Amino acid sequence: MLQLDQAYLSLGERHWTFNINLKPSCTYALIGRSGSGKSTLLNLIGGFISPDSGEISWQDHSLLQTEPAQRPMTTLFQQNNLFEHLSVWQNIALGIAPNLRLSEDNIDRVDTVIKHIGLHGYDSKRPPQLSGGEQQRVALARSLLRRKPILLLDEPFSALDATTRKEMIELLHTVISDIQPLVIMITHDVDDARALNAQVLNMQNTSVHLAAKSVNS
Repeated sequence: MLQLDQAYLSLGERHWTFNINLKPSCTYALIGRSGSGKSTLLNLIGGFISPDSGEISWQDHSLLQTEPAQRPMTTLFQQNNLFEHLSVWQNIALGIAPNLRLSEDNIDRVDTVIKHIGLHGYDSKRPPQLSGGEQQRVALARSLLRRKPILLLDEPFSALDATTRKEMIELLHTVISDIQPLVIMITHDVDDARALNAQVLNMQNTSVHLAAKSVNS
C-alpha cells in the first residue's frame, strides 16, 4: 500500500494536504484542473519535493528519508529525458547501469526489452533520428528495465499525435498486464484512463482525501 498521511505542502499561496491510500498492482488516473496538485502529488511521491509535514510510506515503510533514485518507483515524463548523444541501446541500458557497464545477463535484458517494445533494429540510432512515439518507447523501455513496483506517468503521451498516442496506450496496457505495477498517471483524457482500466482520482480541493472510482461509473 502506498500511503500519504496528512502530507502537507505549501508552495507560495498554494497549499495541499494529501490523505491517500493506493493499492499495489492497481492503475489510477489523476484528473483535475491546472493547479489542482496533480504534478505536485507525483513529485511528492517520487521524492522530488518533500512535504512540510506528514508521512509518505510504501508497504508501511517511510519514504521521507529515501532519495528519489532509491525509492521503489520510476517516472515516465512527457519529456522523455533521453540523452541525444547516446544510442537507443545505451539510453535504455541506463535504466539498470548508469555507468553502462553491464553483465551478460543485463545485456540480454536490454536486448529483450528492445524487442518487446518493437524497436528491434533501432539499437544504434540516436534520439534525434526517432519519431516522438519511438522516443517514448525508448523511455518506457528504460522504465521497464528498472522493474520497480510503482510507475509514475506525468502526461507521457499528451505531445503525441492521435495514432501514436493510441499505440503507446496499447503498449503500456500490455506492459502493465505483464509486470503489474502500481500505476499513477496524470492525464486530461478520460479515454486514456478507460483504455488502461484505471480508477479515477479527481483532484478538486486543496485538502485532498482521494477516493478512487471506476472510470465507467
